[in-house]
Amino acid sequence: MSVCIKDLIQNMNLVIGCSVGCPYCYARNNVKRYHTIEDFSKPEFFPGKLRMMDRPRPQNFLLTGMSDLAGWEPEWRETVFAKIRENPQHQFLFLSKRPDLLDISTGLDNAWFGVTVTRKSELWRIRALRENVKARHYHVTFEPLFDDPGEVDLSGIGWIVVGTMTGAQSRKVHTEPAWACSLTEQAHLNHIPVFWKEDLVPIMGEEQMVQELPEAFNHVLEEQKVWNCRKSE
Repeated sequence: MSVCIKDLIQNMNLVIGCSVGCPYCYARNNVKRYHTIEDFSKPEFFPGKLRMMDRPRPQNFLLTGMSDLAGWEPEWRETVFAKIRENPQHQFLFLSKRPDLLDISTGLDNAWFGVTVTRKSELWRIRALRENVKARHYHVTFEPLFDDPGEVDLSGIGWIVVGTMTGAQSRKVHTEPAWACSLTEQAHLNHIPVFWKEDLVPIMGEEQMVQELPEAFNHVLEEQKVWNCRKSE
């Protein structure tokens, strides 16, 4: 049975807002609906949420579910990096669609830096990620995938995620099975784990689903089980 990625990786929206302007942005729609901030195009930092990192129970966290790392102010980033350094029990993920605007060098062992690629013309983002972010771990999210990315240079990448369009637009636009399979084959040739998001089940079929995590993420989930057992005792 396939699992929802949100059950494995929790959103911690330290920053809300993004100026990239994707027409299908679910985060912008959520802000409009719940009035989280005044202007989605002007990111805001919520440092009070950093206390979530102090929880001793290990967790996998996505920190850019409602923002783009390229839109973070340098002081926000440094504050968050310092907090990450204090909490090695967790794994942290960042995503950006503008890696060309980043200039980061970090030795954090529990931070993963990635880019979102939705079509072949955006493959440059992977190269820009490696060039502009000097880090120990990289990942790529191909979601929503609008066309065949073809051959992809995945050197140095530690994990890829593949997903399709969701919501009303999914009736008109969706990821083709061949695209997801090709990416998976390329990743596996490079010993890279692949995770197909649950929205691919209607397209790929439950029995064909591929849902692999990096070893570090799996370790966190195993530690969670230990914590759950202790709590039930």
